[in-house]
Amino acid sequence: MTSQHSTPLSVLDLAVVRGGSTVREALEASVAMAQCAERTGYTRVWYAEHHNMASIASSATSVLIAHVAAHTRSIRLGSGGVMLPNHSPLTIAEQFGTLATLHPDRIDLGLGRAPGTDQPTMRALRRDPMSAESFPEDVLELQGFLGDDSRVPGVRAIPGAGTKVPLYILGSSTFGAQLAAHLGLPYGFASHFAPEALTQAVDVYRRGFQPSEQATEPWVIAGVNIIVAPTEREAAEELNHATRSRVAALLAPGRKLSDAELDSVMSSPGGRQVASMMRYTASGTPDTVKTYLDDFQQHANADELIVVPASRSVENRLQSLELLAQVSRLG
Repeated sequence: MTSQHSTPLSVLDLAVVRGGSTVREALEASVAMAQCAERTGYTRVWYAEHHNMASIASSATSVLIAHVAAHTRSIRLGSGGVMLPNHSPLTIAEQFGTLATLHPDRIDLGLGRAPGTDQPTMRALRRDPMSAESFPEDVLELQGFLGDDSRVPGVRAIPGAGTKVPLYILGSSTFGAQLAAHLGLPYGFASHFAPEALTQAVDVYRRGFQPSEQATEPWVIAGVNIIVAPTEREAAEELNHATRSRVAALLAPGRKLSDAELDSVMSSPGGRQVASMMRYTASGTPDTVKTYLDDFQQHANADELIVVPASRSVENRLQSLELLAQVSRLG
């Protein structure tokens, strides 16, 4: 495993639409974040597929990756992840095959099996509720389309065939860990919002890993929220706001809550549960955050950390990336 002094750092960008800002501003911020990450030495930037969420603008994940790739030069870009049961493997192979053809050696394809949305939206996506059951077979079919041997006789992904876009299995339970181990693929754990099974899933993955053409050794990427500021006080204020915003977005979507109403929601069992989802959050000055991330990397037994900037403004999210890169001596 990578030593704690050279752990690669990457970025998960949720293309967050803050209150009072527009979707376009959120997408422009994603370009600025990727350019900052490229300039300061981060390994990759990933975007997550979510649907029908007013605060997240990365639903058309491959389109966003294409836009950001056209405005950057070298940093790896990918999905963290594409929810494969929402799509046919052929469609995703064609999309990411196109990206990999236009931007060689820069594209990653992280795959999840969750819907990334609610039941009505699943129906609007024409998603079969049972489609998650075929996730392992769909991953293999997708891998075949991106490789040299399609598993569907007479059908090739064009573009896609032969690009061998690297696949990553993403998850928050031991199911994904077992699948990633069995297929010999890197594994990303969503500890930035689903912390419970982190250590168990990583252990299952490492113990069961079987080498493959893509990966001869296991590779674990663990998610962690970050808020990096010049002072502890500024970071604490940002963390408090980020936690309250997360609770409001999940428990009172679309509603404008007063401070008193939000205080009440925060202290409810549901509010405490949502707040606990942010258990793995590094908040503070650069040195404080660096120490936390070193400890977290050891705790998670991770080879790479993917950080989720949680500050309110674009400026503060960029500041977090820049300050963390400086103290981590990236680049």
